[in-house]
Amino acid sequence: MTRCYNFCAGPAALPEPVLETARDELLDWHGRGLSLMEMSHRSPEVVGVAQRAEATLRELLGISDDYAVLFLQGGASTQFAAIPLNLVGEGQTADYVNTGQWSKKAIAEAKRFGKVNVAASSADTNFSTIPPQATWQQTPGAAYLHYTPNETIGGVEYHWVPEAEAPLVVDMSSTILSRPIDVSRFGVIYAGAQKNIGPAGLTLVIVRRDLLGRAQSSCPTMLDWKVAADSDSMYNTPPTFALYLAGLVFDWLKDLGGLSAMEAINRRKAEKLYAAIDGSDFYANPVELPSRSLMNVPFTLADDSLDKTFLKESEAAGLLNLSGHRSVGGMRASIYNAVSEEAVDALIAFMRDFEQRYG
Repeated sequence: MTRCYNFCAGPAALPEPVLETARDELLDWHGRGLSLMEMSHRSPEVVGVAQRAEATLRELLGISDDYAVLFLQGGASTQFAAIPLNLVGEGQTADYVNTGQWSKKAIAEAKRFGKVNVAASSADTNFSTIPPQATWQQTPGAAYLHYTPNETIGGVEYHWVPEAEAPLVVDMSSTILSRPIDVSRFGVIYAGAQKNIGPAGLTLVIVRRDLLGRAQSSCPTMLDWKVAADSDSMYNTPPTFALYLAGLVFDWLKDLGGLSAMEAINRRKAEKLYAAIDGSDFYANPVELPSRSLMNVPFTLADDSLDKTFLKESEAAGLLNLSGHRSVGGMRASIYNAVSEEAVDALIAFMRDFEQRYG
């Protein structure tokens, strides 16, 4: 069977070695005579899988003991509510920066549980830029400053970490594990799994321990980070198979050479794809150069009446999920960790051929 190239924004491509291991262990996990999916989450086997996954993740990201690592459910969108419920004290304000659709969703949800100040927004540029930090209006004594380092829909990314007195809270759903980061600069890092971590159904939260135990009295137990930390992410039944697959992805990254090696691959992929777009009058990218995403590359055709033809022919060529988000249209290639350089090369070759035939 020939596998296609998957450019989906999420759930996204998974590394083939991970899928092959999962296939081989699906019916009989390590000689136990049953699948890991069928085991109790309290069993030594599943607890061991979770502990190994956390240990490897800590190694990859350099996470110190000052931080708790939580494997939760509900996606990053559930954390939009959990963040203010865990961090906003009485009379406090939370600062947010609005750079696109996911920032807007986080802001809207936070307003349900506390006072929000939008410190900066790039709405005036149709979310094609990152507002310079000199223009931000931060709140003295803010509970935290929230931003979205990479907006998957618009393809806009911060290539710097903001300065703030308040703890930085970041939605790294689409950039986590794509390159090294300095975890110590953040108060909370959270990420849905379905882009660079593993399959949908798992959510990662890395929270500085001094920020635990601040939850509002109205915070549901299942959203209280301290409860999750105190129970090793097993207050209730976690998504055990998703956690197992995430652990395999962590192992794959480690075997690859770690996040520095992964970053080098990701930069090569992005650079060659942007070069193909910029070197053509047929394709265009709407994002300012300093704010272009390494993970999500939106592009438009000079004649948008050809969009459906492009998508139909690209799918026939084994290049899947290139349609842009319904809110913006056009095309989008999500080139997460598991998307190979070979896949990007195949996309570029198709784009050039399509331009020659229709340009």
